[in-house]
Amino acid sequence: MARRENPEINAGSMADIAFLLLIFFLVTTTMNVDSGISKKLSEKPPPDYVPPIVKERNIFEVNLNFRNELQVEGERMEIKDLKEAAKAFIDNGGGEGKVENGVATGPCTYCKGEKSSESSDHPNKAIISVLSDRGTEYGVYLKVQNELLKAYTELRNRLSTERYGISFDELEEAYKEDRENEALKRKVEDIKTAYPQIISDAEPTSSGN
Repeated sequence: MARRENPEINAGSMADIAFLLLIFFLVTTTMNVDSGISKKLSEKPPPDYVPPIVKERNIFEVNLNFRNELQVEGERMEIKDLKEAAKAFIDNGGGEGKVENGVATGPCTYCKGEKSSESSDHPNKAIISVLSDRGTEYGVYLKVQNELLKAYTELRNRLSTERYGISFDELEEAYKEDRENEALKRKVEDIKTAYPQIISDAEPTSSGN
C-alpha cells in the first residue's frame, strides 16, 4: 500500500497574509492624541523682583466654574462672545502705554477701540487673567483659551495688513522659512510688540468640591 504524503503548507503565502493584516490594522486603528495649546511659559523672575502695580482697568477677568459656566468681568457670557469682548479690551487704547527701557510708549495710535477710561490703557498693559476650577472640563478650558488666542491673532493680522500689506500669519510663516531675513524678523517683532500676548493663568480653585 503506497504511503500518502502530507501536503506541504506554503509558509510564504502565510507571511504575505500576516503582513497584509498588519497593514490593515495600522491603517484602520485610531489613536487618541492629547489636545492642547502651544504657549511659551514665562521665565522665572529674579529673587529681588518686585511686581509692578497693575490698575484694575488693565485686568480682564475670565472665570470658569466647576459647572463650565463662563463669567467675564463678573458677568455671565457665552464662549462664542468671548473673542470680541477680549478684542475690545485689548484694543481699547484708553491711556498711556508702559515705559520700556526708560522710554515711554505713549498712547496707542493704532488701536481702534472706544478709548474708554474704564478699560485698558494700552495693549502692552492689557492683562487677561484666566481663573478656572479644578472641576472645569478640560475641553471647555481649551475652548476659552482658543477664543482668547483668536482675539490676539485677529488684532495682529489687522495691524500687519495695515503696515506691511500681509497678514501676521503669513508674515510669521515667511519668517519661519527664512530665519536669516532681518527685515522679516523686525516686522514680526514689531507686530508682537504692538500686541503682546499677555494671558495669566491663575492656580485653579476647588469650589466644586
